[in-house]
Amino acid sequence: MVKAVVGEESRLTSAEDRLSRSAIPAEVGLVIGKLSSVLDRGFVFDLIPTPSNDAGEPACSVLETRDDKKRPSKSKAQSSESSSLSIDCDWVAEHARQVSRMLMGGVKVVGIYVWASDSSFKNSTMILCQAIKAVSDAIRHLDPALDEALLVHICYSPRRWNCRTCLLNSSITSSSLRPCDFKLGKVLSTLQRFKCNYNFNFRLPIYSKGESTRQTFTEILRQELAVHAKELKSANAMIDGDLVHNDEPCNTEGEHEIELLFPFMKDIRAEALTAKNVTGILQFGGSIYSYAYLNVKEPVSQAVADIKADITRSLQSRLDIICDEAEQDLNPPDVGDNEEAEMSKIPISKSILNSSTKACHLRLPKRVLVPWLAGTHICDYLQPFESLEVVKERCMELMSMEHSSLDTSKILEVETETSLMVAESMWDVITPASSAASCRLEGNVVKTSREDGSKGTGNASNASNVPMMVAIFVLLLSVILGFMLYRKD
Repeated sequence: MVKAVVGEESRLTSAEDRLSRSAIPAEVGLVIGKLSSVLDRGFVFDLIPTPSNDAGEPACSVLETRDDKKRPSKSKAQSSESSSLSIDCDWVAEHARQVSRMLMGGVKVVGIYVWASDSSFKNSTMILCQAIKAVSDAIRHLDPALDEALLVHICYSPRRWNCRTCLLNSSITSSSLRPCDFKLGKVLSTLQRFKCNYNFNFRLPIYSKGESTRQTFTEILRQELAVHAKELKSANAMIDGDLVHNDEPCNTEGEHEIELLFPFMKDIRAEALTAKNVTGILQFGGSIYSYAYLNVKEPVSQAVADIKADITRSLQSRLDIICDEAEQDLNPPDVGDNEEAEMSKIPISKSILNSSTKACHLRLPKRVLVPWLAGTHICDYLQPFESLEVVKERCMELMSMEHSSLDTSKILEVETETSLMVAESMWDVITPASSAASCRLEGNVVKTSREDGSKGTGNASNASNVPMMVAIFVLLLSVILGFMLYRKD
């Protein structure tokens, strides 16, 4: 449980000045930072205001009670004491969901903040708890270990900062909020940087009809990501070429490189591929550029844990983006021939994989790094049909970054390795030469053609007759040549 919180002085002072100049009665937004269970301390890097909703309405406003409206003779001071906050919890949660995708390892949405008077804050405990609950539920799949959150109150009457921690139980009530020490200091300048270039390759069996529950493409991948997250936890790590074997802080400066080492394990899923009811393989592979930020007092083992969590979160974020795109557009604009157009009528994320599945290639969005605060980076995921200007617009809208601070020439396109998702027949797996070509990790374009020109899953049985036909042909040719030589003699 976090006992004290330190906020980045430059960023929080800037946020307070902005709010004071705006003269708005209330504002809600996200707290970006890190909660360290090892140090029992929280670190706040920045406050990100939640933008207005699609209707142009603010996510937070002040409500006056009905009694105040019926009795206009009430003084302004008395009226303010009975005011409360109205918060669009769903909109704040959606903002948190999208911002979470843009954060690197060790940096998370750790709670919400609210700018309001002291009386409005005290009269709004229930709605604030609901907002915290909505935010935690929205980012839970990206951060399963999240068990507490911060509620930062910037009070303007009188002017002061307050911070409370909230245990994320099944039901959050006012009793879940506990005060903690809060102070300003230098946080961002002390962060240490760790990077990792991680290669992955999954092979998932596709079962024939009736042999297992019919699952969608998305469901299968979500289950695989959960399994892979557990495998990542068991991996050892090397930092700058040295095996991590202690929990001491990292004393050297500069950027550090992490390499993950997996133990030799018995692959249960590989054994499943030999089952008779398996008629295909789903391959999911590529490379991820991962980054993590560590407080100078945290042990190096925390940097390894943050890198592993960032890898899983990055994979999950790309899958979420594909699903979001599929829901918005059931017919991608850049499909090719009639066969592809027919397949595109069903979003790949919702299609059911079984023995009749044709080969389908799915490009993933690629991660790009955007300069953020004090030498740190956030990330975004770029589709092949998007330009870096789109990334710039998203950073301005979601992260409240200023236009002048965003330069597309400084956005780093760090991922160039290939990545693909392919549903293949078993024969394609046995003879990789006939497999489809790989594609860049840069989009969610769906392709459904097979380079070997085969159809369905009957290829395995047809292809298995090829050796026999060749043998018969050679035998017949030998007989004919022998007969001709005999006649010649």
